Amino acid sequence: MVVEVPRWTNAKMEISLSEPLNPIKQDVKKGALRFVSNVFPHHGYIWNYGALPQTWEDPRHVDPETGARGDNDPIDVIEIGERVASRGDVIKVKILGTLALIDEGETDWK
Repeated sequence: MVVEVPRWTNAKMEISLSEPLNPIKQDVKKGALRFVSNVFPHHGYIWNYGALPQTWEDPRHVDPETGARGDNDPIDVIEIGERVASRGDVIKVKILGTLALIDEGETDWK
């Protein structure tokens, strides 16, 4: 996986698929930078969060499990280990399961 948001940070970062070399940039929604809220006693994400390279959720395909189209992003990964990674780290993970979300009407697999 490629780490976009390291554990204990709260800036919502994403791989930019529309720019050369695909930099990791802070996500913007309605002109404002996005952050995840702190939930006491934790600060930011409680795990490393990122994406699986060379995967893609096709917006033309209706997922049979969710009934919604893909979100046009790589598949998200939540790394539940104890390490604190750095943004941009490429780390080996073991898939334990999947979770399907519908986010703003689109399928968003974790």
